[in-house]
Amino acid sequence: MYDKASIALIPSGTKASKLYSVLPANGDGDFTHTRGGTATRVNKDGLIETVAANVPRLDYPLTNGVVGDCPHLLLEPSRTNLQVRSEEFDNSAWAKTNSSVSPNLGVAPDGSNNADKLIADTSNNKHYIQDITSSLTGVHRASVFAKADGYDYIEIGERATGGARAVFNLSTGVIETEVASPNAKIENYGNGWYRCSIEETMSSSSFAFRISVSDNTTSDSSWTGNGVDGILIWGAQLEADYETSYIKTSGSAETRSADVCNDSGTSAEFNDSEGVLFAEIAAFANDSTTRQMSLSNGTTSNRIVLQFHNTTNQYRFFMISGGTTVQSNFYTISDISAFNKIAYKYEENNIKVYINGTQVITDTSATMPIGLDDLSFDAGNGANDLYGKVKQVIYFNEALSDSELQTLTS
Repeated sequence: MYDKASIALIPSGTKASKLYSVLPANGDGDFTHTRGGTATRVNKDGLIETVAANVPRLDYPLTNGVVGDCPHLLLEPSRTNLQVRSEEFDNSAWAKTNSSVSPNLGVAPDGSNNADKLIADTSNNKHYIQDITSSLTGVHRASVFAKADGYDYIEIGERATGGARAVFNLSTGVIETEVASPNAKIENYGNGWYRCSIEETMSSSSFAFRISVSDNTTSDSSWTGNGVDGILIWGAQLEADYETSYIKTSGSAETRSADVCNDSGTSAEFNDSEGVLFAEIAAFANDSTTRQMSLSNGTTSNRIVLQFHNTTNQYRFFMISGGTTVQSNFYTISDISAFNKIAYKYEENNIKVYINGTQVITDTSATMPIGLDDLSFDAGNGANDLYGKVKQVIYFNEALSDSELQTLTS
């Protein structure tokens, strides 16, 4: 059925300010992409690399530390790394307690030889480094890349009274202990490296980012080191909301600009009367924000919208014609942060939505919008940009059959 498509985005080709679509061949389906500065991705070799300003990021998935064959488009919001020395753990900004840091003793996740080693001294005590960022409000996420180098356990945490913290096993890749519900997470980046993270909700207070080396699974424990062994660490990040791609800092906070990707197609590719918008996408987190992708006439008055809704794990599918909402349906899924295959079929009084091979929505009263000439990862007017991971987006300018919709989304 792919020969029926008029626009097909399967992320594979990019250049500055351009994301190439597979169809149509004349380039009318290409997306315009902007981002005000550099950003990072995981490349085809499984390494974290920096991508130039305005270049779309084709991010390769890592499954149990093994890099996948097919990348997805990475669309992220603006985000600031508040941890001002992300790779310089030997710097005095990181206070050492019963520990030392030796710089550049291992190959880091970006392929450079600048991973630092956190070494426990010979005392019977807690062994850690710590840096404090002041006056934070709201949900924040702390993360660091770590690899066993003599000892297998790392604990990261916010060290205020009752602060969230977790112990991670760098040998097995599991979370051993969680304290104060830190919503801990561990991701395998290959070659023994893991990205370990926790979450803490702040209330106009200081965040004491503590990284501890340990020989056991007990949180905040005292034990005797040997002055030689430790763990390798690299890439500390402290950011608002959920965890995003790595942002390097070298003495001050650094901000990554948002990805903006829009303006695919012309009126020649779209059909006002009938069609199907298909997407295989994943949200970054179930974070209760409203994010949209749309077919439109460049305004919010005539558009067809697939939305990450601000209700937990919920999609919204709605249509506006002549400034009036003529169709609106919701569907709750088990995990909006997983990749889901979604097909949104529209024609007069016959709306259907299929997700992962199952029809989940039917609507028999809808008037079609007019003047469709744009496919964008936003609301149709540059607002509510969609942030997430995109494996493919395909537009069909005819209504597909139920069996075709089921096959497409299976």
